[in-house]
Amino acid sequence: MQEKAFDAVIFDLDGVITKTALIHSAAWKKMFDDFLKNYSKHKGIAFAEFTHKDDYLPYVDGKPRYKGVEDFLLSRGIKLPIGDPSDDTSKETVCGLGNRKNDAFNEVLRRDGVGVYPSTVQLMKDLRKQGYRVGVASSSKNCEAVLNAAGLMHLVETRVDGVVSVEMGLKGKPEADIFTTAADNLRCRYDRCVVVEDAVSGVQAGRNGNFGLVLGIAREDNYEELYAGGADIVVEDIESFGIEEMNQWFIHGLERDLWSISYNDYKPEKERSREALLTVGNGYFGTRGAMEEVDANTINYPGTYLAGLYNRLITKVADRIVENEDFVNIPNWLPISFRIDKGAWINMNEIKILSIRRVINFKNGLLERRLIVEDKFGQQTEIKSERFASMENMMLAALKYSLKPLNYSGRIEIKSGINSSVINAGVERYKTLNSTHLNILNEGFENDKLFVLVETTQSKHQVAVAAIFNVEINNVIESVNFEKIQSPGYVSALFGFDLQKDQRLCIEKIVSICSDKEDFVEDTLTSALNALRNAERFNTMLDKSTLQWDQLWNKMDIQIGGDRMAQKLLRLHLYHLLVSVSPFNEQLDASITARGLHGEAYRGHIFWDELFILPFFDIHFPEIAKSMLMYRYRRLAGAKTYALEHGFQGAMFPWQSGSDGREETQVLHLNPLTGEWGDDHSSLQCHVSLAIAYNIWDYFWITDDQDFMKRFGLEMFFEICRFWASKAKLNTQTERYEIEGVMGPDEFHEHAPDSLKGGLRDNSYTNLMVAWMFDKASQILKQFGLSLAIKNGFSQKETDFWSKIASNLHLVINEDGIFAQYDGYFGLKELDWNYYREKYGNIYRMDRILKAEGKSPDEYKVAKQADTLMTFYNLNKEEVDGLLDKLGYKLPEDYLQRNLEYYLARTSHGSTLSRVVHARLAALVNDHQLSWDLYRDALGSDYIDIQGGTTGEGIHAGVMAGTILIALNTFAGINYRNTLLHLDPFLPKKWKQISFKLRFKNTEYRFEIGHQKCRILADKLSSIVLQGNTLTLKANEWKDIECVKKSVN
Repeated sequence: MQEKAFDAVIFDLDGVITKTALIHSAAWKKMFDDFLKNYSKHKGIAFAEFTHKDDYLPYVDGKPRYKGVEDFLLSRGIKLPIGDPSDDTSKETVCGLGNRKNDAFNEVLRRDGVGVYPSTVQLMKDLRKQGYRVGVASSSKNCEAVLNAAGLMHLVETRVDGVVSVEMGLKGKPEADIFTTAADNLRCRYDRCVVVEDAVSGVQAGRNGNFGLVLGIAREDNYEELYAGGADIVVEDIESFGIEEMNQWFIHGLERDLWSISYNDYKPEKERSREALLTVGNGYFGTRGAMEEVDANTINYPGTYLAGLYNRLITKVADRIVENEDFVNIPNWLPISFRIDKGAWINMNEIKILSIRRVINFKNGLLERRLIVEDKFGQQTEIKSERFASMENMMLAALKYSLKPLNYSGRIEIKSGINSSVINAGVERYKTLNSTHLNILNEGFENDKLFVLVETTQSKHQVAVAAIFNVEINNVIESVNFEKIQSPGYVSALFGFDLQKDQRLCIEKIVSICSDKEDFVEDTLTSALNALRNAERFNTMLDKSTLQWDQLWNKMDIQIGGDRMAQKLLRLHLYHLLVSVSPFNEQLDASITARGLHGEAYRGHIFWDELFILPFFDIHFPEIAKSMLMYRYRRLAGAKTYALEHGFQGAMFPWQSGSDGREETQVLHLNPLTGEWGDDHSSLQCHVSLAIAYNIWDYFWITDDQDFMKRFGLEMFFEICRFWASKAKLNTQTERYEIEGVMGPDEFHEHAPDSLKGGLRDNSYTNLMVAWMFDKASQILKQFGLSLAIKNGFSQKETDFWSKIASNLHLVINEDGIFAQYDGYFGLKELDWNYYREKYGNIYRMDRILKAEGKSPDEYKVAKQADTLMTFYNLNKEEVDGLLDKLGYKLPEDYLQRNLEYYLARTSHGSTLSRVVHARLAALVNDHQLSWDLYRDALGSDYIDIQGGTTGEGIHAGVMAGTILIALNTFAGINYRNTLLHLDPFLPKKWKQISFKLRFKNTEYRFEIGHQKCRILADKLSSIVLQGNTLTLKANEWKDIECVKKSVN
């Protein structure tokens, strides 16, 4: 007997089981046409009939009755009172019209009875016979009557319909409530259930419910719409996808799906965000997932970025001179286009797209695309493309592009080249600034290769991009003959072929990308051309790159059982972290940017986001973590100069770091809502130096890399300590040290309301982390000895002074145990949050909203993200308790919960990092539902582009790493801040299991953690603390342990 891989099937009613969809459509049409005729006559406008395709399917089909009425009317610009479900059919309210339609439906039902789809009924019988559960979920309030009339009620174990929805207060499609309720009634996990739907809103509900299979039934020839809505499989009739096919999906298809994200439609308004998430890269370069046929325009933005490649430009804006260092968009290697019989070159934003599917495969970094387009002459062409950045050779990328005429024969010309006339235009708010960063030094052809050589205008780094081609027709290799076309900024090859209907033409484009920024590159163009001489064919290159990806995934993969979407998104985040920084970075002078190699936001600079990112690499790829720390070490001299320029000692690292480590932060900021310039005090976020110290300690603690600490880490850590010691000033009245002129992580507060001077005094996060840092300095000194400190220029007197400061720093704490975000915070005004939510909806950027109203966020208790609470994200609460005890502060036992409630209520989540931090803290105070809700939002923040377009400017690397670490540190319960690894799982309820690997103190551990049992494997004899009990692990022997069952809702 074959494996039973799923448990239940939940069917929609209309159009899936019964043929009532057409009755519904006819009833809707009669009701709406009657209404519209009267409405048009009354308003003196032309009557436009209600149609099945343009009105019923997009606005009504599958939705609760009154919701369908409301949505359709709004599509016509008509707004009626909602009314009440008891409204008479004569009333012109939403409910009245809905009831009018229902009367028409019932009249037809009584007269004609109910037709059924025999294949669906047979499947229901087979499912019940073989022990599978069967449910029906429908928006219809007539569901029970229809099932009874069809004689099918005996096959249905649970019915969740319009009547039940009203009784239980369930939301209608596309929300998943009716399907999840049906699955709950059947006591089946969502990931082991099938949802069968024929409406777009229905497949959207199935997707939103995170079901294991969403099966679309295309009764209306609406295959593409159902795929775009979220269906996994679409068939014309369920006869072609029965129990065996469902089982195979759960065994094989679902596993493949968990390694990818896909898009099955083309929505211009979402294209830039999708391009970011479809990026291919290898840590050396990243190329956005723009389509090959497009240049940069208002919809599409192809961009390729090299790690660490910056250029500085000056712009005159109004009466001001502004200098910016930008992350350079290098020549575009993607361009390929085609035309038929000397017609127009294809334009993806003008041609008719009949179908489209794009998939990024996390497992091997392959971006695949298949689409069918139709030109104005009705000629249909199938286009397939694949591309990847090699993880085997950092300089190489490959693209395979194929065409097949579907209903014609003709002359096909393909033009493919390299565009070096690119500028930086990926961020709307930067468009007033100069953006031409490249000068063209050379471009042309060398035998069968084409190339460009450019140089950045200020930093004077050369970049070469070269390409070579292979051609096949119907898998037969053709000679590579092309016409060479060259124009300023664009070099391309023109191929021409006479193709018959259904012949497939395939062109491979192998590309090399090289910069003289790297020490191992002697001659840029020669290196790029030489890389192509040794390049292999597309498939061979892909195989070799895949082997490297396999090794990376073997170290970092996290496997989630029971939560399909969480699994996909965690792998999405893992993939993009390795696109942004990889083992190649050991050879580069670069760190991870806040927005990856995926776009130009924040100008590709390095921020404190490393604090959220580095721990992931510490426990999976310590060599990458070290390379990121070495980026900072190579800029230590610049940090010391920066401190001296501001009157301090030691190392003050810049808030924004780029090519050489100078401060890249602007001192003026343009408010896009007011168009006015204002002072920008962001550079006062000196806590970035604390983040670097934290990362040095974390890396050392986890890896035990003593050589790094002796040669680099101690010096850098102690220079940061020296800076903060010089910044701390003794208040002789209180005998405590104060630190002023800083900003915390909350960027909404730059200065005291009554002060024009930037900066705040005694930011709690800063002072606590300074105390922590000085405490760790004592531990480092004890471990490595005074002689090493003296060798690096530090004395016993100086380190003793640090310890004195650590025990006497000033904090402002009120009688309720609430930390003041900074001295003076409690005197700020409260914000009317309900008022602003109702007025603006999206209030993430409350700072800009307040400034547009002539107010200042500095006057209010409003935070962009966690500030004081960040301390508890970085450190165990026991560590914070110890710091407070040393400082002589006594707080209530529940002070963490009080502070979380206080500050969470005053936070707008203007940073994607905000939810990550608060999810961690909510778990620490045992509010696990809140923790899960915040985590779920953070996990999907880039995928759904929660901030309304920012993902299109580049991913948020910090939140991606943060969600991975929450899965490990909070839900799996890993704690590596003690001498032994600690484990205390608290899994989300829907997570059946989590499995992963990590390295701690030179031991590799494997974990398989469920709700009641854990399995642990270590490659060396070691000990681990599980829920307070110390366990000994023998080398390479699995240990099975019972756990105390705990789970998040």
